[in-house]
Amino acid sequence: MSSARRCRVSGRVQGVFFRAATRNMALELGVCGYANNLPDGCVEVHAEGDAAAVAALCDWLWDGPDAAEVAHVECQSVTVVGYDDFTTG
Repeated sequence: MSSARRCRVSGRVQGVFFRAATRNMALELGVCGYANNLPDGCVEVHAEGDAAAVAALCDWLWDGPDAAEVAHVECQSVTVVGYDDFTTG
């Protein structure tokens, strides 16, 4: 079953390869979508695919790469868009 979630990750998450690490984890899990820096210092992640894989990526966001210091992750269910890759912008 396909699902989609959009997450906002706050803390020290820009300039620490958070987006690249998120992309690597997403590809490992078979999840599509994107990770983008936001002007306020947060990272927005849109993840879609198998529900268990999307949930696993959302759980992983609390850890991120070693250099990150995640303060909070807020995720919400959203409509599946139909991405076929995982990009960083």
